[in-house]
Amino acid sequence: MNTILDRNAFRKERGVKLFLLSVLITGLSSGLYNGVLNNFLSEVVGMDEPARGVTEFFRELPGIMVVFILAAFYMLSAETMYKAGAVIMLAGMTMMPSLPTTQVWMTLAICVYSLGEHIQMGMKSTIALKYASPGKGGIALGIQNASGQIGTLIGYLTVVVAFSLLAKDQPYALFFVLAAVLAGLSAAFSFGISGKSQTDSTKRRFYFHKKYIKYYMLEVFYGARKQVFITFGPYVLIRLYGASTPTISLLFALSAIACFFASPITGRIIDKLGYKIVMVVDTLLLVVVCFFYGFSHHIFPMHIAFIVCCVNYVLDAIISLASMASNLYVQDLSDNNDEVKATLTTGVSINHVITIFIALFGGWIWQALGIELLFIISAILGLLNSAYAATIKTKKVA
Repeated sequence: MNTILDRNAFRKERGVKLFLLSVLITGLSSGLYNGVLNNFLSEVVGMDEPARGVTEFFRELPGIMVVFILAAFYMLSAETMYKAGAVIMLAGMTMMPSLPTTQVWMTLAICVYSLGEHIQMGMKSTIALKYASPGKGGIALGIQNASGQIGTLIGYLTVVVAFSLLAKDQPYALFFVLAAVLAGLSAAFSFGISGKSQTDSTKRRFYFHKKYIKYYMLEVFYGARKQVFITFGPYVLIRLYGASTPTISLLFALSAIACFFASPITGRIIDKLGYKIVMVVDTLLLVVVCFFYGFSHHIFPMHIAFIVCCVNYVLDAIISLASMASNLYVQDLSDNNDEVKATLTTGVSINHVITIFIALFGGWIWQALGIELLFIISAILGLLNSAYAATIKTKKVA
């Protein structure tokens, strides 16, 4: 806690407060938006499982596009790109309550918002490090990340409280308007950020090397299995079990809180056991999670199965933290820090390539062949991940 509250983490500049306020309010806007999005798409837009997969395909597409966008605008500073991302997010959020609630228009709005979000992702760290006091870079990054998480958590809890008090006529449009107002406020604060920090050059290029082939393959397996839960985890609870908006938002909040406390514990486990053991074991645990998520409704009464799935959703979020072990694997193989950054960026891009196709075909698999097969596939991907991770040869003694 003292680390998070370190008053000396940043240099005494006016732009620091505006930057952190922007990050906090963006998180709050995102919490309101994501807290209602899945129920809105199901209940109002009427998206079935395949349509939800198509929407997720376009939502993830900016994750690939942003690499080329940053390359095209390499001459612009991190501050300028951060502001551009804020404006694009505002545009996407404004489209949500303004456009007809059809699948095409809502998918377009989600894609625009996601583009701005992805542009901002890489810029946040660059700006935080620019404002950091000497020797306080890690703390500054922690504060920046915590600011966004706190805002998002408040957004989720706001949805829980507001929707729980309303028995009918749930105000999806009102929440999108409120999220858009907050996105506008965040954009306004972002324009007070001054400076010309250079964007990290490793964000603008791919880096392939044969020594990282196993890391790239692990990212393929991880991205595929992760996307099943990100896209279809909440939708299972909504479509199969009838989960309400406050229930889904509360589940997101609980997952965020669980990950907040589990993250440092996971880090210590990786340090103690080594990244190889953690990469093998975490995906073996995933098999259990996938089994109960796909088959609970065959084993338990529906109300019990719903609780089991909610618990497993949170467990999946915690298990996903173990993906940081692959970062240490890359560090172990690398010759310098720049190579680490470039390789991890390439891994993220590879991750996004596979996730967009999993999202696209996952909904069709669910509708045509059943939810059970969808999560069996996720479990198989987890087993392949574990088997592949077991072939890693560690250079350092854990």
